Parts: sequence; structure tokens; C-alpha cells
Amino acid sequence: MTNAFPINGELGGHSLTWQCPPMLGVAPEALECFQEGVERLQTGDAGAAMVALSRCTDIEPSFAEAHVFIGLANALSNKIYPAIDHLELAAQLQPDSFAAHYTLAQLNFKLRIPQKGYAASQHALRCVSTLEQRKMLTQLLKEERARERNGIARPWFNKPYSRAGLLVAGSGLAAVIGALLLHVRW
Repeated sequence: MTNAFPINGELGGHSLTWQCPPMLGVAPEALECFQEGVERLQTGDAGAAMVALSRCTDIEPSFAEAHVFIGLANALSNKIYPAIDHLELAAQLQPDSFAAHYTLAQLNFKLRIPQKGYAASQHALRCVSTLEQRKMLTQLLKEERARERNGIARPWFNKPYSRAGLLVAGSGLAAVIGALLLHVRW
């Protein structure tokens, strides 16, 4: 028996299908909550989906697919940090999950964090098992590269400041404060 839940949304016209083989050992109550959450997500009710999916993870904390969909629901509700947390947790719980890595890559690209997006897409590439997944990932990478070519160059905020840069900035700030103190009449 295989339960398939097609998910449509911001996936570039593609659909993700979650399949639950019976050997997973997931509690039936958790599967019911999961199915309810997915249905709520498909109808566009992200808040109700989060409630149902959270119940699912309360019952089965290691149910990676539920964390993927909680991440999607959070992203749709503009709760970015919880979305990233749940997607990263899903990727840790199930390292071979294409959906977790692909969704994490997609979210990072949308947030304009290309380094993390490319890293997640590399993990997703290792998890590809169907031609449709490969096409989805290829399309995502094409869109990101086009965005990089046509967009404004964005600064990288992951490099630490140099000592010389900190010294110059600190000296400039000290000079401005000193000048203000000299010109203010006490």
C-alpha cells in the first residue's frame, strides 16, 4: 500500500509526491494528522496545516516528511526562520530526502542566499530518483542563474571584517564622536 499526496504550489508547475510505504512504522494517528495537514495546505490554509502537521510531529518527532510540510506551511505564512529550521531538521532526519533538500534550496534562492541554495541543491541532486525530480532541480537552477545574470549584484555577508577595515571604521567613528563633543556647548 502506498499513500500518495500530490502537492501543487510554488514548484514551477511541478508537483511533489510524497509516498509512504507501510514499512516506515509511522503511527496511524500521525499519518491521519499528516494527511489532514497536507489537505489543508493544498486548500491554502497554512495556519490549519501547521496545527495538524505539528500534532503529527508531536506523535512522531522523527517523521521527516511532516517537517518538510511544516516548513512549507511556515514559508507560506511568511515565518521564514521556523521554515528553515523545519526544512533543515527534515534534511537531518532523512538525508536522502529530495523534497527536503529541494525545498530548502528553493527557499534559500528566494531569500537571495545563493550559497546555501546551491549547497542544498547539491544535496538534492544526490537524492534524485526520478526524471521529474531532475527536471525540477534543473529548472530551479536555471531560474537562479538567470536571476543572477539579470539582477543586481548582491553583497556577501558571510565574510568577517578585516582588522584593517575595523581599525579604519573605529578610527572614523572615534573622530566623529570627538568632533561632536568639541562642538557641543556644555
